[in-house]
Amino acid sequence: MSALFLLRVAAAETSRRGKRLVGPVDLQLDGTGATVVIGPNGSGKTTLLRLLHGTARLTSGSITWACGTQEARHHQAFVFQRPVMLRRSVLENLVYPLTIRGTPKSDARARAEIWADRLDLTPMLSRSATVLSGGEQQKLALARAMITEPQVLFLDEPCANLDGRATRAIEGVLQDAKARGMKLIFATHDMGQARRLADEIVFILHGRVQAFAPASDFFERPEPAQAAAFLKGDILE
Repeated sequence: MSALFLLRVAAAETSRRGKRLVGPVDLQLDGTGATVVIGPNGSGKTTLLRLLHGTARLTSGSITWACGTQEARHHQAFVFQRPVMLRRSVLENLVYPLTIRGTPKSDARARAEIWADRLDLTPMLSRSATVLSGGEQQKLALARAMITEPQVLFLDEPCANLDGRATRAIEGVLQDAKARGMKLIFATHDMGQARRLADEIVFILHGRVQAFAPASDFFERPEPAQAAAFLKGDILE
């Protein structure tokens, strides 16, 4: 298990302009497998990920890692649904997170080429990242996060708007990372993807965690009633 974990979340909330967005949340996560956050649009999935990662302000409660918070953040990466590309080449986007950590440029370039090959980005290494398609940018964002070998990887809808081939490639990378001991915490609207990748499910509705269970239990016997309705495709208000 990663030295970052256990992750304990106790009565954690985040608010903006006096409006509570998520919380209070109580969770305890260990450093194994994939924790997948599901729920309707607007339920707070992205905000919960950002709260755990530290990019949403904690307004009350606590979030504690087994190590110090700053050390924990150093060993994390986040792939956003709409990734931000540096106005540089694909190669330079991949090299950048390594060089700022002190990796020699030759080593960084070699690792960048490996990750470009894994995600079918090699033909694009010299192209500007900003002119890539949405799917290509998503693959680049994943490679740029994975290249630093984080102990925990947050992903927000990692395969949104991707075709089947690109989705299969990304899921393969995530399965391999999980098998090598990386902790995955991600949100998805794709229940097929959740079934394929999840070891445990967090179901969130109206900013509150309604269920937290092993994936097999959740999908076979979903509770509470709102979770069962969500899996059936009902509209939740």
